Amino acid sequence: MAKAPEAEIEAEIDKLFQLPPADFTAARNALAKGAGGQAAPIKALSKPPIAAWAVNQLYWKDPERYEALVDAANEMRKTHRAVIEGRKADLRSAGREHELALEAALRSTMALLKDAGQPATDATKHAVLNTLRALPSAEPAGRLTRTLAPGGFEMLAGVTPAEPSRRRTEAPAPAKAGAGFPKGKAVDSKAEREAAKQLAREREQRAAAERALRDAEQRVRQAEFEAARAARDATKADRLLEEALRDLEAAQEAFKEAEKAAEKTARGRDTADRQLEQARDALQKARARL
Repeated sequence: MAKAPEAEIEAEIDKLFQLPPADFTAARNALAKGAGGQAAPIKALSKPPIAAWAVNQLYWKDPERYEALVDAANEMRKTHRAVIEGRKADLRSAGREHELALEAALRSTMALLKDAGQPATDATKHAVLNTLRALPSAEPAGRLTRTLAPGGFEMLAGVTPAEPSRRRTEAPAPAKAGAGFPKGKAVDSKAEREAAKQLAREREQRAAAERALRDAEQRVRQAEFEAARAARDATKADRLLEEALRDLEAAQEAFKEAEKAAEKTARGRDTADRQLEQARDALQKARARL
């Protein structure tokens, strides 16, 4: 059974994002030209920057590592939500699994970039890492048109933090003399007081440990937020650098064209000067004959 036109076009768009970056624009325009009513959204597809292109290739050429990274990212976000909502979850283990998947995906992506003969600069590697760390994204997998930045607390929108449990840490009231002891037996009031003090100390230590745990979790979330913000700033700087490099290339091309035009004008002026000299010589000779 033949594919429906929409399915055929979707398959062609998938192929479009697997092409070398230099071929993207021409292939996109050709696809839009033959797409009829779907030409506008195809024409609007942006050429991915090199880092986004590399992550797209990870999806197409190494899907196992790509899926492992996305699964680990989803599991880590799920664990973060559980912790914030006050449920038991192993945040350290989830974070470690995500970092391992991230490292494997980064190595594979940079290898794909190198194999394709594309520039693998430090700025590109940084943008690739940020984009991998931000997966999954709102754009379809394998069709990124821009680099990404890891999200901060906005990833956990809608999550309601659990209220800290209110625990009493003060020492219990002293037991009444003779309570819990058979009638007629002497009560060791000193031992009872020591037991009450020990219980109070243990409760206080437990409460302090719980406060320390909440403070540590808060610091972790704050550090993650700051790291995400720094990553977004770095991605923005990378984008500005790419734009500046494009502007520089355009300026260099314009300068070369201006140089060519100036050389052509200079040659024309030299020719005109020679023709003027020749005309003057001819004029002098004509006057001499007269």
